[in-house]
Amino acid sequence: MDLFLIRHGQPDWAPDRVARNDPSLTDLGREQAKRVAHRLASLESVEELWVSTMHRAVETADPISAELAQDPEAYGWLEEIRNPPEWDGAPAEEIDRHFAEANVREMEQMWDGLPGGESFRDFHTRVVAGLEETLSRHGITPMGHRHLWTVSQPERRVVIVAHAGTNAVVLGHLLGLDPVPWEWERFRQPHTGVSRLTMTRISTGWAFSLRQLGDVAHLHPGMVTV
Repeated sequence: MDLFLIRHGQPDWAPDRVARNDPSLTDLGREQAKRVAHRLASLESVEELWVSTMHRAVETADPISAELAQDPEAYGWLEEIRNPPEWDGAPAEEIDRHFAEANVREMEQMWDGLPGGESFRDFHTRVVAGLEETLSRHGITPMGHRHLWTVSQPERRVVIVAHAGTNAVVLGHLLGLDPVPWEWERFRQPHTGVSRLTMTRISTGWAFSLRQLGDVAHLHPGMVTV
């Protein structure tokens, strides 16, 4: 499988300094989405387009869908780790403070996620379970060794439009790495960054190989946001 993972464009997290848990894109984010769509149009063929159900991913996928002439398949398991519901509509300064405090917690607390939100354990389980179930429908199943897979169509090409955290969990899992509750930092991806995994024949199975991570060659330097 040739797998392209795209992070969404720049989101409008706090219009008028009021936080949103499921924001739309900024004007820059929409331009970023158009440019990555044009880049992906150069691929010889794409069999499927998988998209997170969150607004920022759906809006990023719209021009990609048009360029590739592929109807998107929406998956809830591709959603980013879920913030506490009460954050929606809260002052942006309050959310900034919560994030600053979260980054200096003890390790065990980091596994629990943000207070009131989805835990990292649950997030990782959700993404991995959804990924493996979706891959199995395409003839890709894990072998006894966690780094190798059985593949029926290794040449199949799929584009995923999702989030920094979701894409990072997918990358870590398919590369056979143990999870950490800072996956976002281990695999950093700018907005509309392109990451690519290909498959290589190893022994009696196939292994995923990382060929690109968060590449933004389609953006001018002044358009790159994180």
